[in-house]
Amino acid sequence: MTQRVMLYFVLLVFAPSGLLASTAEPDPALIDLLARSMAAETDQTDHFDAQVWLMSSTPKVVRYVSDEDERTLLLQDVYREAARHDLDPDLILSVIQIESAFDRFAVSVAGAQGLMQVMPFWRTEIGRPQDNLTNVSTNIKYGSAILAHYLNVSRGDLVDALARYNGSRGKLNYPELVIRAYRGTWQTLSNDALPGLTNGCRSYGLAACGPLGR
Repeated sequence: MTQRVMLYFVLLVFAPSGLLASTAEPDPALIDLLARSMAAETDQTDHFDAQVWLMSSTPKVVRYVSDEDERTLLLQDVYREAARHDLDPDLILSVIQIESAFDRFAVSVAGAQGLMQVMPFWRTEIGRPQDNLTNVSTNIKYGSAILAHYLNVSRGDLVDALARYNGSRGKLNYPELVIRAYRGTWQTLSNDALPGLTNGCRSYGLAACGPLGR
């Protein structure tokens, strides 16, 4: 089975319960965070740390995004939203890999759209029905805010937050996939700087964690 076929199989497996596809009432705190995030001005400040991260991440993204300009803009968007929400940008890239394989036009059978597979109803919830979820910047803004919210709700429990993001809380399949991608490809921070990862690996015993000696 090719990697692409395997990816679409994974997306189909998780899509029915996909990102926030439940019929429960949306969390007002998440609606507020999304609204504020989408209304915020874009920070164009060029930071040294951002440039270092961009340089280290670019070779990893080449296999998914061949166009240099598109790749640079995507990484800039990821870093900016990670900084806005105090997220590890490598975690965002891991979620993007598993959700869409960096295909900004990806659509799940549940209707989730774009890089981070955001459900369209969020646009209406925050009064922005015009937002285009296939737009890289827009999708990363939505997805990053949602992920940050669930990390906050989960009190830093990365495994629980990832399951909530996928709409499969109580199951470990999706966290296993994301953490395997993170550990295998994207991770640049040491484990000492990632208490959410190390605590989650110990608590849930995920196979994707492997030896935490890094």
